[in-house]
Amino acid sequence: MAVMIILLLGKPGSGKGTQAKLLVDKFGLYYFATGDFSRNLAKNDPRVAEIVSSGKLIPEDEMTDHVIKFLEEKQSFLKNILFEGFPRYVTQYQKLEEWLGGKGFKFDFVFLIDVSDEEVVRRLSARRIDKNTGKIYNLITEPPGADVDPKNLEQRSDDSEETIKKRLEVFNENTLPTIEYAQKVGKLVKIDGGRSIDEIQKDLVTAIEDKLKNEASSN
Repeated sequence: MAVMIILLLGKPGSGKGTQAKLLVDKFGLYYFATGDFSRNLAKNDPRVAEIVSSGKLIPEDEMTDHVIKFLEEKQSFLKNILFEGFPRYVTQYQKLEEWLGGKGFKFDFVFLIDVSDEEVVRRLSARRIDKNTGKIYNLITEPPGADVDPKNLEQRSDDSEETIKKRLEVFNENTLPTIEYAQKVGKLVKIDGGRSIDEIQKDLVTAIEDKLKNEASSN
């Protein structure tokens, strides 16, 4: 497969994590998930561990340095990689874009799974966790089966409507400028995230496959 570097953006609850995993499986991409990366950093750094455990973000420039150091060491991943959760800020996007350019690469796609704030609140406030098994359900998109006792289902504190709205405020402050920048440089592809998982995935796959076909026919 041709080189494919993808950035997947979206609000909390947009389903970008689900779509990322489907794309990774479909195209054999390396999955750079920021949450997993941060937790791995925390294993070897007590200060980072404290930041991660508190639910805060690793400082902007520090996180960028960690990511670029990792990519320098694992450059084979650059042939096919999907970034999810990083870059979050415009400066991170620009620094990663510059670093990729220095290696002869670029973002092939910057996808935005676009959903309204109202839809985010509706989806996330419907999440429930089984206190016995730890499995997470969504009363709207992934309801529990008949074998699950409703009495065991609880709503996490970070899925309350008030907390969700605060998370959206953080997203709009930090990541919305990155989306606007990607659009300004002609990289952004908006995908309607208000539909089913299958419909969203179909649009993502079609965009990628069309690009691969065009590249193959021009060579």
